[in-house]
Amino acid sequence: MTPEERSLLERTHQLAEENNEILLSLKRRARLGTVIKIFYWAVIIGISFGAFYFIQPYVDFIREGFGDGSVKTQTDSNSNYGQNLLDLLK
Repeated sequence: MTPEERSLLERTHQLAEENNEILLSLKRRARLGTVIKIFYWAVIIGISFGAFYFIQPYVDFIREGFGDGSVKTQTDSNSNYGQNLLDLLK
C-alpha cells in the first residue's frame, strides 16, 4: 500500500466516523422529538378530558334546566330550573 493510498484510507475512515457521529445525533434527536410529541398530545388529551370533567356539572345543569327531551309539566320544569339556578349561584 502506497503512502498516498494509506492517507486516503485514513481520511475515508475519519469521514466515516464523523458521519456515524452525525447520524447517531440525528437519530437521538428524532427519538427525543417523538417522545416530546407523544407527551404533548397526552397533555392536550388529558386537559381536554379534565376540562370536560370540570364543566360536566354545568352541562348537566343546563341540560336539566332546558329539558332533555322528557315530558314535564311547565310549572314543575320552571320551579326546578329556578331552584337549580339559585343553587348554582350560591
